[in-house]
Amino acid sequence: MTTNRTLTIIKPDAFAGNKAGLILAHLEQRGFRLIASRVMRMTPEQAGEFYGVHKGRPFYGELVEFMTSGYCMPMVLECDSAVSALRDAIGATDPVEAAAGTVRRLYAESKGRNAIHASDSDENAARESRFFFAETDLIR
Repeated sequence: MTTNRTLTIIKPDAFAGNKAGLILAHLEQRGFRLIASRVMRMTPEQAGEFYGVHKGRPFYGELVEFMTSGYCMPMVLECDSAVSALRDAIGATDPVEAAAGTVRRLYAESKGRNAIHASDSDENAARESRFFFAETDLIR
């Protein structure tokens, strides 16, 4: 296995519901190490750019509105096979379909308010991490 990094974002629904600490603890218990984090409120421009890959899809406007509705917590995490391990740890997008014990099954409200974002590839993890953090933030 290869130790690498990925990006996750605790979304506004989970942050407002005081679940950020529970989610981070859950991920640390699954073997992730926190490398960088911050609390922020995304502007519509930031959210639009970050989720630009979804522009033109029916849910894009709602997603941007949701991600700007409150504070969120982007984090860079490290572990073996970080991208796939994180996606396994958070579960399916729809919490009803997420496996027992996953972040979304435990903490998400709905498919649209699903508590957490996770990068879907090593390339996107690197790109998305640079969206929120400078290279100097990521040096150990």
